[in-house]
Amino acid sequence: MRRLLLAAVMLGTVSAAHAADLSDLPILRGSFTDGLSKSSHNWDGFYVGGQFGFATSEIDFSHAPKSMTDFMLRDSILQAPVGGWSLLPKNHVQATGFGAYVGRNWQLYDAVMGVEANYSYMNNLASSASDSMARLIPGETAPTNHAYIYDTTLGGGASLQLKDYATFRGRIGWAGGDFMPYAFGGLAIGRAEVSRFATVSYVKNDIFTDPNSGATSTTVAGTGTMTQSERRANSFIYGWTGGIGIEYALLDCVILRGEWEHVGFSNAKDISVNLNNFRLGAGYKF
Repeated sequence: MRRLLLAAVMLGTVSAAHAADLSDLPILRGSFTDGLSKSSHNWDGFYVGGQFGFATSEIDFSHAPKSMTDFMLRDSILQAPVGGWSLLPKNHVQATGFGAYVGRNWQLYDAVMGVEANYSYMNNLASSASDSMARLIPGETAPTNHAYIYDTTLGGGASLQLKDYATFRGRIGWAGGDFMPYAFGGLAIGRAEVSRFATVSYVKNDIFTDPNSGATSTTVAGTGTMTQSERRANSFIYGWTGGIGIEYALLDCVILRGEWEHVGFSNAKDISVNLNNFRLGAGYKF
């Protein structure tokens, strides 16, 4: 009996020692992946931040006078041809800007999805243009041996300053340890100061051809000058945004980012605007 008790005690001691050694294996401490998976930053949660950027913009003034000339020349022989003239150029502008952003991330394994509101104030992103051009335009049907020709001149100018804009975007990223590359897309709304003017003048020439001699003579059958201008200090323009970026988790709660953003706005008084913004930012994740 004593030998049986001694053997049982020895077996219990050996079993306890083996259990203590096996307790270091991750499968016995809990999840198997807890001990074997790679370390990754937790991107889930709310965040806020600030940013600084450099933007290049294309402002297209070529049809800025169009709606004004269409109104001034409505129901006339000059409306269609003058309305199609590309009077002003496209200008390229560079400017700096700064702003802030706030958003929310949801993480599912290595996939990160989120929504973000982003605001940018632009430092003197502005341009202007002015020019004039003249053309001879055939007129309406004239009496026999007569022809009407309009010697027409269009002058005009326009300016636009993009003051600031906000974007509301969704984004998707990939959690690669402390780095997260991402892509985004959404809607944009901007605030701009816009002004423009147009002046149309014409001389209506009546060219008579003598049926006997074939000689021609020109008389002035009419003249006219019309001018229109407008200015709006706060014109709201709408559009879309898209781009890519990368974030780096400097600390658990401090996030650095760099991104490229393209914004295409709808026309503001027949002036189109699009820009590419290259930004650096830093944020805090809650």
